[in-house]
Amino acid sequence: MKIIAAGAAPESAGTEKVLQIANDAELAEIAAGGALHGVERIELNFPKFTDGRAFSQAVLLRRRYGFTGDIRATGDVLIDQLVQMHRSGFTSAVLAEGQNLAAAERQFARYRAFYQGDVLEPRPLFAREAA
Repeated sequence: MKIIAAGAAPESAGTEKVLQIANDAELAEIAAGGALHGVERIELNFPKFTDGRAFSQAVLLRRRYGFTGDIRATGDVLIDQLVQMHRSGFTSAVLAEGQNLAAAERQFARYRAFYQGDVLEPRPLFAREAA
């Protein structure tokens, strides 16, 4: 997962198609309208760290709508959310002000495996070990 420090978010190149989706938007309507076609990056916003609707949106974008591009977390993104964001389908995140980039990167070294399946690996651990 690519982690971007607050204030250091790179401006998108003029050729990259970016779609920003509010956390209360209806994804079915957006997908039905063809808005996902040709999009390279979708930015999902966390207005407060306690508002987790963007987690569900990321899972739906990956599983139901088959989006394969970059899903970026923006807004009030804290380091303790990053591992779950990654498991939910996010591929990049812009940290909130005051969050330490080095500490954020260390989060991924702490958790090497999970028993449950997720967007990245849908099979539970016992099914992966049996294969």
